[in-house]
Amino acid sequence: TDRKKLHTASVGQVFRLRPFHVLVATGGGYAGYRKYEDYKLKQLEKRGIEVPVRLASEWEVALYKSVPTRLLSRAWGRLNQVELPTWLRKPVYSLYIWTFGVNMKEAAVEDLHHYRNLSEFFRRKLKPQARPVCGVHSVISPSDGKILNFGQVKNCEVEQVKGVTYSLESFLGPRISTEEMHFSQAPPGNSFQQQLVTKEGNELYHCVIYLAPGDYHCFHSPTDWTVSHRRHFPGSLMSVNPGVARWIKELFCHNERVVLTGDWKHGFFSLTAVGATNVGSIRIYFDQDLHTNSPSYAKGSYNDFSFVSNNNKEGIPMRKGEHLGEFNLGSTIVLIFEAPKDFKFNLKAGQKIRFGEALGSL
Repeated sequence: TDRKKLHTASVGQVFRLRPFHVLVATGGGYAGYRKYEDYKLKQLEKRGIEVPVRLASEWEVALYKSVPTRLLSRAWGRLNQVELPTWLRKPVYSLYIWTFGVNMKEAAVEDLHHYRNLSEFFRRKLKPQARPVCGVHSVISPSDGKILNFGQVKNCEVEQVKGVTYSLESFLGPRISTEEMHFSQAPPGNSFQQQLVTKEGNELYHCVIYLAPGDYHCFHSPTDWTVSHRRHFPGSLMSVNPGVARWIKELFCHNERVVLTGDWKHGFFSLTAVGATNVGSIRIYFDQDLHTNSPSYAKGSYNDFSFVSNNNKEGIPMRKGEHLGEFNLGSTIVLIFEAPKDFKFNLKAGQKIRFGEALGSL
């Protein structure tokens, strides 16, 4: 009678699955399957076999989005900020360097013991002479990375990779009021694309640059321009590697992103930093009010901030090559801008590019 009662649960209660667990397990398993499919596609491409475009269905996109990537990315960010013991830094960073092919000879500080945590290592600065800025061409690459696509914007659609497009208006959001821009507005009856083109004879161009985990993680101003507005879209944090970009239509419209808009000598200019898995942190150096991957922001919304005020009529002037922002890991940058019809890109789809190298010129 003095023995304590041992309360046990039935086998059914122990293994009872909640909907959240099912979603995480199913979505995570499917994401792993997609990684394997991406690997097979890369092997076919290396052998010179052209792979037909197969877009994800709505249920596949919904299943992928069920994975709590925002929560996982916040957890990853916390982990990256944990200070590593001095003796552990070199083995951890060396493994990362070997896995992703990082060139530490370009780093401003080559000593691995200098970086207290993974976050500092990801955001390492380069030696000043490592990335000379091209002074001849008007637009340079804002970052290291791989060119996924480039060219003219047609029919209000932009290509994220060859054969897979997304809506220009969905990506940038509604037209910004003319009070925040330095140029006049096009007639309201025109298409969204035509409203962005402010000068007669100009065309709208785009360029997509994918930053791999081993690339330099800071990004810079691609030209001399003035930033007048910032629009932040909270959203998913799905992978943006070329395999997924080829699979999910309007991937960049689903993901969290920060759109900077303004003008350069030829009219409208924009730079968009697109977030991805484990890249919940997008930082813009001159924008202290920006907080990405925050639980206080709901998906499907956006918030605006104007850099034009009574005290600052011009916005934020940026010089070509000037430090602009940084990612916490690899991600994607999308440039959309207007230029005269004789603007030419000096690029090839799929080529590797480094910050400071020419994208195109007149």
